[in-house]
Amino acid sequence: MCGCRAARVRSSLAEMANRGPSYGLSREVQEKIEQKYDADLENKLVDWIILQCAEDIEHPPPGRAHFQKWLMDGTVLCKLINSLYPPGQEPIPKISESKMAFKQMEQISQFLKAAEIYGVRTTDIFQTVDLWEGKDMAAVQRTLMALGSVAVTKDDGCYRGEPSWFHRKAQQNRRGFSEEQLRQGQNVIGLQMGSNKGASQAGMTGYGMPRQIM
Repeated sequence: MCGCRAARVRSSLAEMANRGPSYGLSREVQEKIEQKYDADLENKLVDWIILQCAEDIEHPPPGRAHFQKWLMDGTVLCKLINSLYPPGQEPIPKISESKMAFKQMEQISQFLKAAEIYGVRTTDIFQTVDLWEGKDMAAVQRTLMALGSVAVTKDDGCYRGEPSWFHRKAQQNRRGFSEEQLRQGQNVIGLQMGSNKGASQAGMTGYGMPRQIM
């Protein structure tokens, strides 16, 4: 089973190695994707990740390529999602620093799954190839921003950093009522509406019917 998976990964890697430069429409699309990448946002995300992980993680040089290289083995991402949980409740108990491609992609997938369980919407989750192949680093930024927003919104004591770094999501204000309160509410509604005893529909016209003038 593992041999088959490794073979598929090797085949995928060989295909990527043989892939030539993009031309025409595909090149235009890639350029538009790259234009969405935010260098200022990169700095903020790097600062947050290092602070959040609370470990001796080396700060990468600035730039999209360096940001990709810093994250592409999945190690930093797994440490990040683990840091958002109390000790002993980490979703990824074993983090590997393997240089093997399929191991790195596997860890990226583990992070993405854990991020979705944590509360990041599926529409905000990047694809593994977006990071590992550098296809869409703007999508990677979007996922990390969404993760930070969920962490700030949870406000469970695990988030480290300035609350203003991420947008706090609006939460539904759910209220619980006892059965007695519900019964009292029904009585009030009944009194407000009054009694219908002795009432009739005489003289009333149906909805949409013309009124007859005598």
